[in-house]
Amino acid sequence: MNLTRRQFASGLTLSSLLPACQGPMPQVYRHPQSPPAAGPFMLGVDVLASRGFDLLRGKRVGLITNHTSLTGRGERTRQLFQRALGSNFTALYAPEHGIDGSIKAGVHVSTRRDSVTGLTVYSLYGPTRKPTPAMLAPIDVLVFDLQDIGCRSYTYISTMIVSMEAAAENGKLFVVLDRPNPMGGWRVEGPPLESKWKSFVGQVPVPYVHGMTAGEIAQMACARGWVSSVPRMTTVKMQGWQRGMIWQDTGLRWHPTSPNIPYATSPFYYVATGILGGAAAVDVGIGTDNPFGYAGGSGVNANALLAACRRWNTPGVTYSPYSRNGFGGVKLHIHPRNTADLTGLDVMLLAEINRLTGGKAARNMSGSKLNLFNKVYGSDSLHRDLLRGTSGPVIASRWQGWVQSFRSQRQGFLLYA
Repeated sequence: MNLTRRQFASGLTLSSLLPACQGPMPQVYRHPQSPPAAGPFMLGVDVLASRGFDLLRGKRVGLITNHTSLTGRGERTRQLFQRALGSNFTALYAPEHGIDGSIKAGVHVSTRRDSVTGLTVYSLYGPTRKPTPAMLAPIDVLVFDLQDIGCRSYTYISTMIVSMEAAAENGKLFVVLDRPNPMGGWRVEGPPLESKWKSFVGQVPVPYVHGMTAGEIAQMACARGWVSSVPRMTTVKMQGWQRGMIWQDTGLRWHPTSPNIPYATSPFYYVATGILGGAAAVDVGIGTDNPFGYAGGSGVNANALLAACRRWNTPGVTYSPYSRNGFGGVKLHIHPRNTADLTGLDVMLLAEINRLTGGKAARNMSGSKLNLFNKVYGSDSLHRDLLRGTSGPVIASRWQGWVQSFRSQRQGFLLYA
């Protein structure tokens, strides 16, 4: 998925992936250092404000928003809009986790009154996830301003896509206020999404880790037919952001995007164990102070898994053993400038834990759990591979060519160098 920053993936070869479970993990890219400054950094919302809200003047405005929708100075976007637009600011729309980000994953969000602005907050994660004509009746422009984490299974991009379709169907202008990809713009990795498995945890056919901003995905979605109806759309670009920048380079404070993404480094952990977390009888640290920071299985010998991890080539990732509550495995320590293929690591960990549990991690998945697992991965091929005992490196090798192709395909839609 990002196999060449044009220079991204030198050093990654299929042969480095193929030698069974003990084989080395490939590096994804070479960007260990901060990029040079590219002028003062400004979020899309701040750029819009600096232009006097030109796109919104004289129009009724609705905002897709939550607690991460903040200006560079930390003011809520919805408060800024209310102050600047007055009575023309007419509606709010909340994604998964709600407008305050406190609702657990998968739990429906209710439509309610916002205590901050007094406006109605329409739920986009309840009985409907796509804005209805009635929801859009009070507005002329629908603005999207959410902080995504850069992984396909995270639902904020799905909310954006279906909202773009609704805007098109109802004759509304759609505006994206762009924000950084916290893992940077060169990290692209992981399996494709098969159309059969399209869902709200996989709405667009990008790699599991796509290395794009919301604005870039929106542009590509319109051009490539990923939306059923194409809206009139504008992206307000950030100023001073470069593809080599991770969150720590922006100077912004991190606000948890959801309950289990508490830190600026959490997206890396989410990618490294999120697929594993959907298997049976596994532990990825949900409920701890480092969600997704663990990789373990029921009855797994921690030292056996640790030994396997230490044979893999995962630059910037180290491991320590842990055992608790009948689970054994490793605690991950991921440096934010790591160059490891984290999605490959996720699959490696899952395949090894499955082996150490005698196949139970895969065999004991069924029904809705298995269905969600396949949707997150983007196909049912991983589950079939695990049942056959296929090694993690072999599984990861299968998506590398497609990732390289996607890197080329996305090139014309990138807004930042």
